[in-house]
Amino acid sequence: MEPPFKHPSFYPGDTPEAEHPLSLYLSVWLLLFVLSAFSYMVDYMEVQGFLRPFLITALALLKGGLIVCVFMHMAWERISLIYAIALPPILLLLMVAIFANDGNAINLWRATFGTFG
Repeated sequence: MEPPFKHPSFYPGDTPEAEHPLSLYLSVWLLLFVLSAFSYMVDYMEVQGFLRPFLITALALLKGGLIVCVFMHMAWERISLIYAIALPPILLLLMVAIFANDGNAINLWRATFGTFG
C-alpha cells in the first residue's frame, strides 16, 4: 500500500529507502570546496572592515547548511523536524542581533551624553 503522504523533497520516483545519487554528493562536495576557496580568498586578498567578518560568517553558514541538508539528510526529513532543529538557532541569531543593536545604542548614548552615576 502506498503511503498517504509523500514528502515533496524526495526526487521524483524515489522511495524513502532509496539511495541518493552519487552525483548529488559529489556536486555538493565540489560546491563546498569552492565555498572554502572563497573563504580562503577573503583572507588572502586581505578584505578589511565589516565586509571581512560578514563574508566569512556568510560562507561558513552556507557550508554548514549544505552539510546539514545533504550529508546529514535534513533535506529529506519532515518539515516539522526541520523547524524543530532550525528554528532555535535562527531565533538565537535574531536575539543576538537585537541585543547588539541595543548595546550599540547605549554606547552611542554614553558617547553623546556621558555616563550617569
